[in-house]
Amino acid sequence: MAVFTEVSEAQANDLLQALNLGQLTALRGIEGGIENTNYFATTEQGEYVLTLFERLTHAQLPFYLLLMKHLAGRGIPVPDPAANRDGDVLHTVAGKPAAVVNKLAGKSQLQPQTVHAAAVGEMLARMHLAGADYNRSQPNLRGLPWWNETLPVVLPYLDESQSSLLRSELAFQNHTAASAAYAALPRGPVHADLFRDNVMFDGERLTGFFDFYFAGVDTWLFDLAVCLNDWCIDLPTGVHDAERAQAMLKAYNQVRPLSAAERELLPALLRAGALRFWISRLWDYHLPREASMLTPHDPTHFERVLRGRVDHPVLASALI
Repeated sequence: MAVFTEVSEAQANDLLQALNLGQLTALRGIEGGIENTNYFATTEQGEYVLTLFERLTHAQLPFYLLLMKHLAGRGIPVPDPAANRDGDVLHTVAGKPAAVVNKLAGKSQLQPQTVHAAAVGEMLARMHLAGADYNRSQPNLRGLPWWNETLPVVLPYLDESQSSLLRSELAFQNHTAASAAYAALPRGPVHADLFRDNVMFDGERLTGFFDFYFAGVDTWLFDLAVCLNDWCIDLPTGVHDAERAQAMLKAYNQVRPLSAAERELLPALLRAGALRFWISRLWDYHLPREASMLTPHDPTHFERVLRGRVDHPVLASALI
């Protein structure tokens, strides 16, 4: 959530007025993140988030915005895109596709305990079930085909040890994706980026999931693996935290029991989740875009996580 495109107060106010959200009283750029331009917009009616999409197109965006509307309508606490008098939730600001959503209550829990991990697991399972009948489909745009395309671009920046690990892991993931067990994995809309900073809590109560702009149709196990790789590790070392992982997996499994194929492939999908974010962070770090307030994430973090997942596989039977 960096600022790539500057938005004036007049531009923001015009959109908020068209959405019947009130008169703008404050506009502030949001730091962090790497994909879109985001502002907090305050009006006399409430607080909102204005997003300008820097990579996603007008054609792609209805999948994300209408998925959020679908989930909100099913009782999942997610931002609900505001519609104009014609019912459109996709708008244009400064020549860019844009959306306005309500600002969720609470704050991110950056040092989660088992209670937070369990809450994320339970809500993730509820979200997967709620999205199962969503009638639009779009692949995970940062899935396996993107890994295959992007790896050759980042390899020149790496040492031999890193290059060797990336090439061997990508070969393993291609082999896994071609297996019968992988074909049997349940799938549907996934968040695909549900890190600690994309979930809101009020104390121990989960108040929302947000930033759905990496969502797509993929295996639900991949979504769960991404969460386990962030919520259930020691951040400085990338080492697996069994207590938090057990809390998350048990809570998820109580709402949507894992299939036999999911239990079998959990170690492989944990590796897949680490690979995906190592490649994307390498790409953002070595081939950055200009942006106000943009600070790329450290790619070596997910190198550590991947090495840990390869050297110390985590079995579903050990957690549930």
